[in-house]
Amino acid sequence: MDVVLSLHGRFATALVLYLSIVGVWGLVLGVRGLRPTPNFIGGLVIAEIAVVGQGALGLGLLFSRSPSQSIHILYGFALAVALPLAATLVRKREPRAVSFAFGFMALFAAGLAIRGMTTA
Repeated sequence: MDVVLSLHGRFATALVLYLSIVGVWGLVLGVRGLRPTPNFIGGLVIAEIAVVGQGALGLGLLFSRSPSQSIHILYGFALAVALPLAATLVRKREPRAVSFAFGFMALFAAGLAIRGMTTA
């Protein structure tokens, strides 16, 4: 299980970096007044798949050992629902607002991941 724990930690670092990049990308699209591009939406989908994979690793660890702080699990759940919730909230908005919302959501998700790492 030490390998899974190490993988969970390294994957968390990769997620923070990736979500930060996607978040800045979304903000740049919003500043330029553009709607989310298919590539950007694909980046968000990749992020959500990665978050679910990270959660699967976390569930595997949960059955073998509990986290030092149980709020760590809450951050994981919040991270998993951030993108679907943002997508629901911006469905009928103007394109520029959608780009901004997704950009801020990705940066918020990166912050959740950082906070989850500090409570592990």
